[in-house]
Amino acid sequence: MAPPILKLDDIFLSFGGAPLLNGANLQVEPGDRICLVGRNGSGKSTLMKIAAGLVEAQSGEVFRHPSATIRYLEQAPDFAGYTTVQAYAEAGLGPGDDPYRVAYLLEHLGLTGQEDPKSLSGGEARRAALARVLAPEPDILMLDEPTNHLDLPTIEWLEEELRKTRSALVLISHDRRFLEKCSTATVWLDRGLARRLGKGFGFFEEWRDKVLEEEEIEQHKLGKAIEREEHWLRYGVTARRKRNMRRLGNLQSLRADYRGHKGPQGTIQASATEGKESGKLVIEATQITKHYGDRTIVAPFSIRVHRGDCIGLVGPNGAGKTTLLKMLTGQLKQDEGKIKLGTNLEIATLDQKREDLNLEDTLAHYLTDGRGDNLLVNGEQKHVTGYMKEFLFQPEQARTPIKNLSGGERARLMLARIMAKPSNLLILDEPTNDLDIETLDLLQEIVSSYSGTVILVSHDRDFLDRTVTSTIAPANPDAPDGRWIEYAGGYSDMLAQRKGVEDERKRAEKAEKADAAKASGTPSKSNDGAAKNKGKLSFKQKFALENLPKEMEKAQGQIDANEAKMADPNLFTKDAATFNKLAVETEKLRDSIARMEEEWLELEMLREELEG
Repeated sequence: MAPPILKLDDIFLSFGGAPLLNGANLQVEPGDRICLVGRNGSGKSTLMKIAAGLVEAQSGEVFRHPSATIRYLEQAPDFAGYTTVQAYAEAGLGPGDDPYRVAYLLEHLGLTGQEDPKSLSGGEARRAALARVLAPEPDILMLDEPTNHLDLPTIEWLEEELRKTRSALVLISHDRRFLEKCSTATVWLDRGLARRLGKGFGFFEEWRDKVLEEEEIEQHKLGKAIEREEHWLRYGVTARRKRNMRRLGNLQSLRADYRGHKGPQGTIQASATEGKESGKLVIEATQITKHYGDRTIVAPFSIRVHRGDCIGLVGPNGAGKTTLLKMLTGQLKQDEGKIKLGTNLEIATLDQKREDLNLEDTLAHYLTDGRGDNLLVNGEQKHVTGYMKEFLFQPEQARTPIKNLSGGERARLMLARIMAKPSNLLILDEPTNDLDIETLDLLQEIVSSYSGTVILVSHDRDFLDRTVTSTIAPANPDAPDGRWIEYAGGYSDMLAQRKGVEDERKRAEKAEKADAAKASGTPSKSNDGAAKNKGKLSFKQKFALENLPKEMEKAQGQIDANEAKMADPNLFTKDAATFNKLAVETEKLRDSIARMEEEWLELEMLREELEG
């Protein structure tokens, strides 16, 4: 076993109330891939900052190897004093580090380096901060919520980059799939203590449940032991007084242990407040489009959303997910086409920018809209402090300003508010940002059991797989051109269907090339030479020159017919095989037209040369 390059032992830290960290330990060895997990507010970020030397523990020992380099990705990077993103990223380099690595990372993260840090979006700020900490390839890389505000292509690129790095990793993330792929050990922060599992996050939840179950059994045994001791003291045969005093002392110690035990942090018990039932057809969009200047955000797109559907929108940042979402819900006017909203719609929206939050508001004022101390939830009057407790807020936090909450607590507060509003259509734009694993589980249960309709935008692959019934994604994810396709199922289902279409297309191309090799109609260099020698086109070349335009026109007509069929929003859901077949056939026809155009152009140039 290699000696540790970082070790935290018996760390204690309190901010005046119950200890945040009470005997927590963390050890990092070269090559480690550790994920830190725990509820919001359990001290994950604080422990990571202590490890990075940004926060000082009140007691405990911290050892960092003198030659070890550490880089820490914070949730809110500070760009003060930097005029460009490149200058900010290069400031993270140390002596001997490769300056060209900054350019490499910025390019792969979609930044030029010349951006003004003051005007960066949330996603761009996170990419710039990643470039700064990844560039030096430190001995220990500490990443606090690295996937927040990143799109799926960037998350998948980051997973591959972390797989290749020589740095030891300490990760905090709400993204299950990301943690499963990037971790080989798990540290669970629970009630001030840090428990370590020598396996990745994929094994964590089963292990956690087993630990809590064993703890509950031990508490039950302790309670029974106290009952036995109390019975002996009351009714047992009196022995020597000294012996009785010893057993009485033991009983008092057992009682103190029993009373002092704090169970795991409570689980959130909540459900969405559902309004009156909407009409069966919730949204009908027919050939809607949206353009910004020369750029097409939404090409003609049609969909029918029915009551009870749960639809996910995915795609790279800037593809137009939020634009399409706003068009479907009537918040943004389409350029062309029609959108019809169903009857009796009551819409509740969770915005990704959290613009609904006034940071000076108190929690109670925000939840009740300033209308006293009660709110109506599922037809029942509840006091605001009682409702807050359902979302794991303490009663004393009722008068606390929202600005004092962590990012995860703010996300949980917004979730509490939206769940209290009657609705039959939930619009969730990046709902998983900053939520801990347990709150994500709750959100998943709410979405899955919601009898109304849900439309959500998310980059969380695991959450999409667990909730949505269909997924809308760009037809060309590498270079979005405004075309969107609805796939049945979640994110993994979408990838499988895309792969099936691509595999079928490759098989068809291979078969077509084999057929073409057998045919003799394609002009070759030897044929061209023969034609030049003779001073005229061969019969086959003349025939091809005359008929290729007709063939191209015929192929284009078939493409138009196929696209008209594929525009039917119900086709994929009802008959995925037919949809995939049409998609493959359409791609084959486009490739065929391209080849025919090239062949016709070669023949036309040859004809002009011979006649010239």
